[in-house]
Amino acid sequence: QLHLTVSEKNELTKSLEMVQKELQEKESEIKKEIAEYKERLLQAEKEHQDALTEAKQKNEVEIEACQDKMNLLEHFISSQKLEIEHLKSNKEELSNSLKEANQSLGELLKTKVR
Repeated sequence: QLHLTVSEKNELTKSLEMVQKELQEKESEIKKEIAEYKERLLQAEKEHQDALTEAKQKNEVEIEACQDKMNLLEHFISSQKLEIEHLKSNKEELSNSLKEANQSLGELLKTKVR
């Protein structure tokens, strides 16, 4: 009986050791997989952050270019308004000069007719 019990105990001990070994191997495998997933996650986050940074820089460059264009257009519009005002003023002066010339011509013609 004692021999049988010792033999069973030894078998159970062996079986327990095998199960513990398998569990340790599984745990090691799972830890390795977790480490790999964490590494992949970090890499994906880094790539995402790099893409965001690149997009942000590109947008900033585009915004700056648009602001430059807008400033140029505003300056152009301003200079065109000044040119229009200048042309209106010249037109007014020419119109007045033409009226004066026509009046002078009319007076000369009256004088000549007399």
